[in-house]
Amino acid sequence: MVSMERTQELLEELVQEIPGEYYIELNGGVNLSPAVRLSPAAQNHDLYIMGQYHKSSHLGRIITIYYGSFAALYPESSESLWKKKLRETLRHELTHHLESLAGEKDLEIEDARKIAGYLNRNKR
Repeated sequence: MVSMERTQELLEELVQEIPGEYYIELNGGVNLSPAVRLSPAAQNHDLYIMGQYHKSSHLGRIITIYYGSFAALYPESSESLWKKKLRETLRHELTHHLESLAGEKDLEIEDARKIAGYLNRNKR
């Protein structure tokens, strides 16, 4: 498993891959949390939250990546797969940020569709 320290290094590299203007008004930055986050929709402890975009009047705009969720979902994965999934998660959360700035919710709608599909599959 990739350590939290190495994950932080990888995340910092991935943040640098994206032009700075994409981070406009992301005043809380991109943070790595040790927490494991399960989705409230999880049926069998199998739907993890890998990252979240937060917008708060008190804390501002923040992206949080959950190391514990990565560790739970990818315990035996190579560093290259770990980095790929980290990149996907960062870009996903950054898209939420940019859509929030633009007043759009397309990705929220897509996320809701995916959760509905997950719940449908687990009804069987």
